[in-house]
Amino acid sequence: METELTMEQWVEVLPKALKSDPLWQSAYYRLAMYLYDLVWLDVDVLHKDYRTREIVSQIIRSAGSVCANMEESYGRGIGTADYVRIMRIALGEARETQGWYFRSRHVLPAELLERRYHVLQQVISLLVVAIENTKKSLRTQPNF
Repeated sequence: METELTMEQWVEVLPKALKSDPLWQSAYYRLAMYLYDLVWLDVDVLHKDYRTREIVSQIIRSAGSVCANMEESYGRGIGTADYVRIMRIALGEARETQGWYFRSRHVLPAELLERRYHVLQQVISLLVVAIENTKKSLRTQPNF
């Protein structure tokens, strides 16, 4: 089983190609990618209890969808209505991941859950700000 890295340690071992991508400059994306790797570690623990089979598939899917939707929204163009729509999906997936962690509380240690909630709250907060700022920008743009 792999050991949990701090975000700083984790960034050090990532491929340069990933860190050189313009999307990497977004704090919400970096945190979401880190969260996914943490979830990957946590499913090792969860899969050992037969009662968490559904949680394993759901939590890995929802955490992966946070990153995937950020990637898709970026590809559609920052500052567009489509960007906002897809980022709202990423926000929903982050909240879903948080819910799956709550439902894992009978298996995962409380201190681990607190660390995950902390990362999730950061992701959620950054997404809300990005969405609101983009919506505000869209309202002030002249119609062409």
